Amino acid sequence: MTGFRRGIRLGIDVGRARVGVARCDPDGMLAVPVETVPRDEAAIGRIVAIAAEYEPMELVVGLPVNLQGADTPSTVDAREFAAALHAQSGLPVRLVDERLSTVSAHAVLRSSGRSQKNSRSIVDQVAAVVLLQQAIDTEKSTGNPAGAPVPVDEEPA
Repeated sequence: MTGFRRGIRLGIDVGRARVGVARCDPDGMLAVPVETVPRDEAAIGRIVAIAAEYEPMELVVGLPVNLQGADTPSTVDAREFAAALHAQSGLPVRLVDERLSTVSAHAVLRSSGRSQKNSRSIVDQVAAVVLLQQAIDTEKSTGNPAGAPVPVDEEPA
């Protein structure tokens, strides 16, 4: 457990229609779903309000690169969303590779007996849980925070 920074984190899975939000306890033992936020002009404000409620040390935003590790239109969208979150919340934001979090989330839900149709409302939260748990596990095993910080001087486009 050397090098693990103690504190609550919020995991954010940015999608085109919805944003999944998860949180972990201060010791990073367990990531749990919090809310699915509709992706509209109020999304950033709602996530900032959730952050005010949980007082996390940082936000972990999933960065959806393709399987080769290259940027996609969704990657650019997630970077802009993360920069806006950082600007409005004042909190540190880390971008973490989340290549398989949504795929993993669907697999978890399927294995629990839910169809893709009736899990649409929570799949984003589960994807946020998966990416947050991966970030916590990475930091615990390496002693380094997962991903890369959103540059402080980077303003949203």
